[in-house]
Amino acid sequence: MSTYTITELAREFDITARAIRFYEDQGLLSPSREGTGGRNRVYTPRDRTRLKLTLRGKRLGLPLSEIRDLVDMYETPKDTAVQMNHFLGVLARHRETLEQQREDIEMTLAEITAHEEECRRLIAAAAEGKSTPSD
Repeated sequence: MSTYTITELAREFDITARAIRFYEDQGLLSPSREGTGGRNRVYTPRDRTRLKLTLRGKRLGLPLSEIRDLVDMYETPKDTAVQMNHFLGVLARHRETLEQQREDIEMTLAEITAHEEECRRLIAAAAEGKSTPSD
């Protein structure tokens, strides 16, 4: 069975060793220890897969608690239909959150546009020497 060092995984996934240690602290990875005083972390293919799934979840914007639940679920492939239904539920909740955030951002951008237009109008009026009543 092949193993990986923290440096190899960091390089492969283009993340820092610190990030990998963080995921380890969060219970997503559990490498064995070797060397003097157990200073060297040794990651198995299982750890590599868990890291890959964790990073995929992060790209989707899922919180670590959801990622941990999903990654742990794949440890016991008893009923993939249950797993997929759970994952669909997670994705649906996340989609709903993102769509609400998008709506909020669009409203904020519209307000910014209105303020910008008003500022430009006031600047142009001032440049022409016109006084404008303040609202």
